[in-house]
Amino acid sequence: MAMGNLFKDKVVLVTGSGQGIGRAIALAFANEGAKLVTNNRKPGSTGHAQLTDAQYGALGPEDKKAFDDIRFKIYGDAKTTAQTIRDMGGEAIGVFGDIAKDEDAKKIVDEAVKAFGTVHILVNAAGSFGNGALAEITEAEWDKMTNIKPKGHFHMMKHVIPHMQKQGWGRILNASSKALMGDVIRMAHYCAANAGTMGLSMGAACEYYEDGITVNIFSPWARTRAAYEADYAFHGSSAVGELGEFPKAEDTPDPEAIAPFLLYLCTEDAKHITGTIFTLAGNNISRHQFPIMTHSISKPGKEYWTVEELRHDAPAYLLAGYENVLKYV
Repeated sequence: MAMGNLFKDKVVLVTGSGQGIGRAIALAFANEGAKLVTNNRKPGSTGHAQLTDAQYGALGPEDKKAFDDIRFKIYGDAKTTAQTIRDMGGEAIGVFGDIAKDEDAKKIVDEAVKAFGTVHILVNAAGSFGNGALAEITEAEWDKMTNIKPKGHFHMMKHVIPHMQKQGWGRILNASSKALMGDVIRMAHYCAANAGTMGLSMGAACEYYEDGITVNIFSPWARTRAAYEADYAFHGSSAVGELGEFPKAEDTPDPEAIAPFLLYLCTEDAKHITGTIFTLAGNNISRHQFPIMTHSISKPGKEYWTVEELRHDAPAYLLAGYENVLKYV
């Protein structure tokens, strides 16, 4: 297929682009003429996304072989993605670095500028995934989850925004998850990490819009290595058994379906769109309404509410039509 030129002369930096969603996004930009900087933490696979070492070790011979076959096909790193782009006829470099570390984030941006002169578009596709009851989450598990989102996203934005300000143009796309609103799966630390990325992005959207920079949030639902590993962790594996209705990988949309709308958000047509959350799942694209106050009650003058008054007035006015978060997950 011939390459397009929608993003000719634009430099795009995609974190977490060694495989999965990030890789699909990087290839889509490259196919439209962009120069790519791909990134992940280190050469080769960065380890299991969902399946623990204990669960992998407990797989039977057939399950283990099937899983290894999938891993061989879909796992990669920044260098392999960059090479794929060059094989397509595009321009790309791969840079290893852990965005959870400020000095690594700076190095990644510096390498991009050294190679291509600037960065026009930053896509923070990097993230971490895990689950566990809140009361059982360790400090190390909390830190692992939140060091990438929102901390790593902050590091990358911090170092790329000055270049965008200098040129008066920039696009930032940060991956989050619908779990920012809570989830039926026990993963409060994952929910917190993604909610943090939402707040970070909305704050930056307000701060840098006048500089010609937009910042948006995308919540992707697509087949990734985590989806494949979940098949083995949660669907009949002798290691752990079942986990309710967790979707199988084969029923999850292709990661390539995520890219077109993200490319649209980086065009001049979308220059007014900022601080907005979109959920992308196959052929479905959804926009989330910015959280707004819907109901309010107040008293005249300087009088404060009493509990007795609130027991009477809150249900009738403040909580009219109220439904708790469980309705939406």
